[in-house]
Amino acid sequence: MTELSPFRLNLLRTGYALLVVGLGSTIWPSILDPSRSWELMHGVVISMLGAMSALAVLGLRYPLRMLPLLFFEMGWKAIWLIRVALPLWSGDRLDPATTQTLYECLPIILFPMIIPWSYVFENYAKKPGDAWRRRQSGSEA
Repeated sequence: MTELSPFRLNLLRTGYALLVVGLGSTIWPSILDPSRSWELMHGVVISMLGAMSALAVLGLRYPLRMLPLLFFEMGWKAIWLIRVALPLWSGDRLDPATTQTLYECLPIILFPMIIPWSYVFENYAKKPGDAWRRRQSGSEA
């Protein structure tokens, strides 16, 4: 197994802290305000981001176990940037709200630099996956 230095683990913790503080300071005040109401999809987004910020707290303690959270964060932002922001930007049609979201998504470019890719390769690509069903012992077969 690939052993990571405390420095690398702390780099990962910095990524999780960015999620905790960044999302926490913008999302949780809205979640905790009982006078706020949201349209359906806006409520879905706020709820998802709130859950992500709460789970990122676990990443501070377990930076390697919570790597899939960082993958999800990079994934949805990359999809949004490529599918939504890039066409609007290339067509010179960015409005202020989309521009703000674009700037909020751009820090994701830091995440690939802090992820220990050798660990990811060793534990997610090379290592055998979990069994799909329970193996039967010789006496049960």
